[in-house]
Amino acid sequence: MASYEKEPVIAIDGWQQEAWAGYGDIARLLAAHAQRRTKTIFVVECYPAVRIEEIVNGLSGLNPALVVRAEQAAHDAPRLQEKLGRYLTEDRVFGYKASFTIDEFYDEERLAAAARQVREVEEGVVLVIGFGASLVAKGDVLIYADLARWEIQQRYRSREFGNWRADNEDEDILRKYKRGFFVEWRTADRLKRSLLGGADYYLDTNRRDDPRMVTGAALFAGMRQTVQRPFRLVPYFDPGVWGGNWLEAHIGLEPKGNPYAWGFDGVPEENSLLFLYGDVQIELPSMNVVFFESKALLGERVYARFGAEFPIRFDFLDTIGGQNLSLQVHPLTDYIQQHFGMSYTQDESYYILEAKEGANVYLGLKEDVDPDAMMADLERAQAGDRSFPADRHVNAFPARKHDHFLIPAGTVHCSCTDTMVLEISATPYIFTFKLWDWDRLGLDGKPRPVHLEHGRRNIQWDRRTEWVRENLVDRIEPVAAGEGWSEERTGLHELEFIETRRHWFTDTVPHHTNDGVQMLNLVEGEEAVVESPTGAFEPFVVRYAETFIVPAAVGAYTIRPTGGPQGRLGTIKAYVRT
Repeated sequence: MASYEKEPVIAIDGWQQEAWAGYGDIARLLAAHAQRRTKTIFVVECYPAVRIEEIVNGLSGLNPALVVRAEQAAHDAPRLQEKLGRYLTEDRVFGYKASFTIDEFYDEERLAAAARQVREVEEGVVLVIGFGASLVAKGDVLIYADLARWEIQQRYRSREFGNWRADNEDEDILRKYKRGFFVEWRTADRLKRSLLGGADYYLDTNRRDDPRMVTGAALFAGMRQTVQRPFRLVPYFDPGVWGGNWLEAHIGLEPKGNPYAWGFDGVPEENSLLFLYGDVQIELPSMNVVFFESKALLGERVYARFGAEFPIRFDFLDTIGGQNLSLQVHPLTDYIQQHFGMSYTQDESYYILEAKEGANVYLGLKEDVDPDAMMADLERAQAGDRSFPADRHVNAFPARKHDHFLIPAGTVHCSCTDTMVLEISATPYIFTFKLWDWDRLGLDGKPRPVHLEHGRRNIQWDRRTEWVRENLVDRIEPVAAGEGWSEERTGLHELEFIETRRHWFTDTVPHHTNDGVQMLNLVEGEEAVVESPTGAFEPFVVRYAETFIVPAAVGAYTIRPTGGPQGRLGTIKAYVRT
């Protein structure tokens, strides 16, 4: 398992001369622009949590006559809080998806004053920078400064950054994430989608004092090339209170003070991509490809249904040698729309990559469950009066390697100790209503949030033992077979929009995207190769437990074992039902 690739790179052909690394080279390139004009306005539009002062210092060689920090023209923190409050709510985790545009965060008089400052400079370099810089001036050169969502979270956690204009560096990380998720990142993405296509340069600011930059044309060429072939996202892994030891042992992760609980290698809104231009590596949020190559990536039908969103996610949940996840339930579609402004809900499933003898999955309710009695037991447990008697109310099904448990929204569930889960789900991301967390604290020493009232309103009480056994546990149906391969339908449930297919193979398996994006994981075997029957893309090697995406534009492709004898290999594939 040491062969798992933790930094998959996409080599971009033909644009090697349009990428630069380091502030020295970047400043010299920009200085050449300034030499062509008496006055040159550089606008550096930034995603929230970009290190603005680092960029200002890094570009000091331009000797700007004026530096305008655009965010000084924004509303003050109390005014912003007044505008945002109804979307943030008092809840520690959940808010309401906001529809702001960047101009709503700015004071018109302050903006006008900043614009006058820029106009009044008669010669030399003017640098306008910040989240909202493009409101101050159109500029002669537009640079878009970006960073990955995971890096933003690290800056939150280290208290280097709070939320934008919020002065809350020391606030609870869940509340900072909430403000980012429901408000700031939505606004920033709208701005990015309107501006990036016209940017002269794209600036990768993920690493401290180590910027990388490409031309806008090179960036978009890279995205076009990416959606014509299979590719992987850059994974990341995170410790958690219930974490196990499988991820660290099998993927070769650096030991942490707490065991790894999560692995994210198929979550485009959170993961990033690595583009390689010659010897310059650029990291960008993978959502940029979703935004700007939507139809080629998703396919016409998926795009028509979801817009520029990636509706499928794969992630890992590791409890091998660890603890149970929280007992939980996900909101119904109508509930998530009405209460949180999301368009669809977090239907999901657990595919068991590994399990120790005696492992279980909690799923659905006992035949004789009494809703009032169960909620009363949950309330007593939440009050600290006694532990919740989960086995009295909830089914526990044995979990074995390659079992597949289906979890449509409204179904009470949790993975138990000693399971390694590949979670396949729809992607609203954070909408888990914890019902019970086994008398423990989070890594921050605080009780993890429990949402009993949300849970009460979403639990489907008729999902009891026999219905669950018949509808949600390992529903395997043979679909097709050929020489050296077979295909099975493993779900998901009819209430969920994701279809999953498992292929077992010892020889080449034919696949086709059928004009829809597909996400796959090699769930058995050491290594396989994905190929184009027409040579449309270079052979693409995948290894055990690696998740990869096949864009709709790929069309026909094959998967076969590589190298010497491996025995039977297996992939699980997910796509949107039509």
